[in-house]
Amino acid sequence: MVILYPLSDFIDCDFAISDSSCSYWYEGRCLQSGVGVARRRHRLKLPRTSMAEAIAHGLMQSFINNDCYSREGKMYGILLVELPNGEQRVLKAFSGLLNGCSVVEGWVPPIPGRDEVALEEARTLAQLDAIKQEIITLKQLTERQQYETLFDDFEQQLQAMSDRHRDCKHQRQEKRQQICNTLSPEALTIALEQLDEESRQQGIERRQLKRQQNAVLQPLQQLIAAADARISELKQQRKALSRQLQAQMHATYSLTNFSGRSRSLQQLMPGGSPTGTGDCCAPKLLHYAATHNLKPLAMAEFWWGASSLNQDKIQGEFYGACAERCQPLMGFLLSGLKPISIPNRDFYTTTPLLLNKLTYLCSSNEKDCNFPTFSPIKEEIPIIYEDEWLIAVNKPAGLLSVPGRYHDRQDSVLSRLRHLLPDGMALASVHRLDQQTSGILLLARDRQTHRQLSQEFQQRRVHKVYEAILAGAVTVEQGVIDLPLWGDPENRPAQKVDWQHGKPSLTHFQVMAREADYTRVEFTPSTGRTHQLRVHAADARGLGVTILGDRLYGCCAITSRLHLHARELRFEHPQLEKTLHLQAITPF
Repeated sequence: MVILYPLSDFIDCDFAISDSSCSYWYEGRCLQSGVGVARRRHRLKLPRTSMAEAIAHGLMQSFINNDCYSREGKMYGILLVELPNGEQRVLKAFSGLLNGCSVVEGWVPPIPGRDEVALEEARTLAQLDAIKQEIITLKQLTERQQYETLFDDFEQQLQAMSDRHRDCKHQRQEKRQQICNTLSPEALTIALEQLDEESRQQGIERRQLKRQQNAVLQPLQQLIAAADARISELKQQRKALSRQLQAQMHATYSLTNFSGRSRSLQQLMPGGSPTGTGDCCAPKLLHYAATHNLKPLAMAEFWWGASSLNQDKIQGEFYGACAERCQPLMGFLLSGLKPISIPNRDFYTTTPLLLNKLTYLCSSNEKDCNFPTFSPIKEEIPIIYEDEWLIAVNKPAGLLSVPGRYHDRQDSVLSRLRHLLPDGMALASVHRLDQQTSGILLLARDRQTHRQLSQEFQQRRVHKVYEAILAGAVTVEQGVIDLPLWGDPENRPAQKVDWQHGKPSLTHFQVMAREADYTRVEFTPSTGRTHQLRVHAADARGLGVTILGDRLYGCCAITSRLHLHARELRFEHPQLEKTLHLQAITPF
């Protein structure tokens, strides 16, 4: 069975093999490999290089027309290795099971030990699948939809009744004022009693409708509550079964590093570990290389397939070692490799950058006014405007605006500037750009400026212009897209058009140029919803054409980036009381 593949299976022969630019480090310290290693201050490291990413893109290309890789979302990985004779080869691995199988021809096999618990694993997985199906059935009860529909109907009736009763109350108040001055005492008493009786009858009417609502909805509520209690019970059963299987697996799984030492997962993580530890791509790849005398040169892991409710992964995007499962093992797995030394600057390089000539304009009443220019503190994040209150940078594609939640999502514009600037810890991002979107990002240097600029964004007083290349032909020249957006719970972090729950989202567009099957478009969003331009471009009710490189919304083309750039930003400077017009040349 072929496991080691030539580079030519993934990339063109003329690819620059000498290119070693690094976008991420797999790293860790090992406390399991002896006192000497534990005492050393350097971290054990393995890079994700541009070469590794190119190989991974080649593997993705083979997935596009093969349904077996899109049935379920999962992590895949490649490891570039060197044979004892100096030749370079590629290993590939998948996390967990691929279409229910742990051993698949051409892929690195699972960590040793799985066979010992294969029967128990199969039995437990069948139980877990039965639990999953029952939970799905309980979540999809028709009574849930019935309850929501009836609840909405009653709420509308109650609201209409409240509006009518409020109008009647105002009329009674006006009538009381009129009759107090016109009727005799006896007639006044009778008239007031009639008005009070009308008020009481309306109260009775409302209580009757509420009782009717309770009578209709309560049985459904009880059934739904029983279903939710059963779901909770099933989840507890699922958790107990998973932990039991996990403990059995971790006692038998054995990992080997490049020092030749072997440890079980139970020894490496005595405090316990999440389900699936040891089944991820990185441990599989590194264990196989260590046990077959292969020298790792670079590794890359990426997600392919749909993202589940709890995952937040984007097809075709690269990810680092997961904080819960892989990162705790990384130091042990890399032990025995020669430490890699690289200047600190490379820790902050996330993508090869094209440095443009960037300009800013500042105008008030159509007249230009001059501000001092500032040199970039770091060429990877060019500063296009800076003063004592705020900073505007040209964010490169592939870099987060602010740090993420997990260990491998800490590198960002904000974290870099906080590290590099003397007053960096006071910086706060006023707005955000998607990770794969490039362009102007605004940061405030004090709380007052941050609050004032945030208000400008919230009140839609900031003029934003984006430029994009769409992967298809747009048939209209210009127009407005008005589609409300809401988070898609089945495909996070994707957004979708939702007329019932969605937030108002408005985008103006203008075609700039057409070439072959591509269209260059200028977007001017009036609102700032998450993924607004990406959904408004991709949805059939918008332009119906995805932005080039937008894998999350269906673009299958293999490109180096998302072709979306925040080109212009115009706003009122809160301290200088001047209109600032910032521009960053589109890099594509």
